[in-house]
Amino acid sequence: MKLVFMGTPAFSVPTLQRLVNLGHTVQAVFTQPDRPSGRGHKLQPPPVKRRALELGLPVYQPASLKRGEDAVQTMALLRELQPDLIVVIAYGQLLPQEILDLPVYGCINLHASLLPRWRGAAPIQRAILAGDTVTGVTAMQMAIGMDTGDMLLKRETAIAATETANTLHDRLSEMSADVMQETLQQLEQHMLNPVPQNDADATLAAKITKEMSCLDFTRPAQSIDCTIRAVTGYAMLNGKRVKFYASEWVQQQSDAAPGTIVDAATMTFVCGDGFCVRPLVVQAEGSRAMAVSDFLRGAVIQNGDRLRCAIG
Repeated sequence: MKLVFMGTPAFSVPTLQRLVNLGHTVQAVFTQPDRPSGRGHKLQPPPVKRRALELGLPVYQPASLKRGEDAVQTMALLRELQPDLIVVIAYGQLLPQEILDLPVYGCINLHASLLPRWRGAAPIQRAILAGDTVTGVTAMQMAIGMDTGDMLLKRETAIAATETANTLHDRLSEMSADVMQETLQQLEQHMLNPVPQNDADATLAAKITKEMSCLDFTRPAQSIDCTIRAVTGYAMLNGKRVKFYASEWVQQQSDAAPGTIVDAATMTFVCGDGFCVRPLVVQAEGSRAMAVSDFLRGAVIQNGDRLRCAIG
């Protein structure tokens, strides 16, 4: 099958690689423009571009698909290529109707949630923030709205109690390649059965902001645990900033003030509902992230010390 691939971050790379491994003809790869990154703010290519070049695939990086010269050139190229299908995964731009209508089989998008739940930019983090116990990947026939198209294939996976956005990201990235492979197989066999989404069940996965990582210790333990695992959490302890990358919600209870460390041996702290959270991965200011057991070897922490909110 003649394919055009559109994707940008590391999440998209396994699917691109799988399409090549399966022997499909990837005529072109579209990805976002290079962006400045790092201390020197040097332009860095997105992960999809790096892998596409390694695979010897032609890469295009239009700033816009809807306006300007880039949009005109993109449409001319796609008309010339006449792809059977455009595969989209975390591309970062909405496709205009003109592009959606061009391929023989339209455009298929892979989305990291069980649609219509968590349409939008941050489905992985939002699922963990909400305390969801299951998520997955949905392949859908793209429509003009954001993640609103008919569903073609869904695959579920459980969200573990201590799972972080990073670990779930990696699992869903690999699952997306599997879902795309199965979707293409069913497409070629004319076995797909598109199912419209129920808009009444839709939820929005809005973008994550830096302020969300500031831990409000008056909130319930489950909410704080979900925040740490979804977006990391910042706090001040004895005048220094600490960052939490992973944690677990424990049933231990205390009547101490919210944020108080009640077990210095594990850094367990109490939250607003009296239940506790135990950090698993911690980073001290000016240091690297490490297991809490390693962190505590070099930290002076006592029962009664209190964590307070801090913006990272």
